[in-house]
Amino acid sequence: MTKITRRTLMQGAAATGLVGAFGGRAALAAGEPLGITLVVPSPIGDVGWGHALAAGLDPIKAAYGDKVKVTVVENIPEGPDADRIMNKTVADGNKFLIAGSFGYQNGALQIARRNPQVSVLHASGFQVAPNFSPFAAKYFQGTYLLGMAAAALSKTGKLGSVSAFAIPELITSINAFTLGAQAVRPDIEVSVVWVNSWFDPAKEQEAAKALIAQKCDVIFSNAQDTPSVISACEEAGVYAFNLNSSMKSYAPKTYLGCVSTDWSPFFKASVDAHLAGTFKGTNAFLGVVDKVVSVVDWNPAIPVDTMTKIKAAEAKIAEGSLSPFSGPITRADGSQGVASGKTLADAEIVAMDWHVKGVTTPLPK
Repeated sequence: MTKITRRTLMQGAAATGLVGAFGGRAALAAGEPLGITLVVPSPIGDVGWGHALAAGLDPIKAAYGDKVKVTVVENIPEGPDADRIMNKTVADGNKFLIAGSFGYQNGALQIARRNPQVSVLHASGFQVAPNFSPFAAKYFQGTYLLGMAAAALSKTGKLGSVSAFAIPELITSINAFTLGAQAVRPDIEVSVVWVNSWFDPAKEQEAAKALIAQKCDVIFSNAQDTPSVISACEEAGVYAFNLNSSMKSYAPKTYLGCVSTDWSPFFKASVDAHLAGTFKGTNAFLGVVDKVVSVVDWNPAIPVDTMTKIKAAEAKIAEGSLSPFSGPITRADGSQGVASGKTLADAEIVAMDWHVKGVTTPLPK
């Protein structure tokens, strides 16, 4: 797997118009490997979203060997840089593109429309085209379970979340966290700090400390690509958990757990389809049943009776008989969110733009 940073890539762009970075060929010759490029907005590192996406490509390399060539381009901000880089990788003959950030959507969709021979996967979006599939994880299935654990361990009844951007994927994660906690302790409240960044260690740590100062004693690191929140909580003796990949090594005492994502089943199936000529764009919303989402590294301090309830809920989620978004659910503004006896469909969940009762921080306007 070739890994390219923004700095080295842009240096190559200055000298060669990005030709050197991707091999300088207008198209792959017959019999040459399938070029697969993953573009992500933050450094890959050893934890976080980008790390989980890159790890999801490893089984493809193992399965296909020299029949594929995998390139990871890291630390690319959303905007013109990302559009130029994604366009160039396709112009250089790569036929499979994974656009690893919500803000890459418009540029990646235009690439798909102009290049019908290219298959594009796009993270967290909602647009679909014949050769363009958005994909997202049902994180809420895991955050509901960790909410149950958080409520059992909280002494103050106040939980917190340091969250990246106010997009539905992260809003649903917070809401399910809150609902899971309220299933154990109905009076639980959740405060949120939106940092408006996928990668800002200093700002993330500052946000965690602000929530701790408000007496929040369990913190949800919601889509941070750094262990800043987890480390700050360990130092303060506050429980914390995160998404995508385990950060337990950064908080051996107070790590509550991780909503882990394994993208390899989806990535492998998508590459298989491309190579077979059967790739079809679809909205892939994947969870426990798809073997994409799981909760790992449960903290042993969680009471045994609570853990028994969590495991029972986890089994029901896996079999499809329990959804965190089954009514009655009240919105933070007091209006009805989900009626009694009703369950939100996936299409309603991916469009969620409201908080449940118990989340005390208003959504950004």
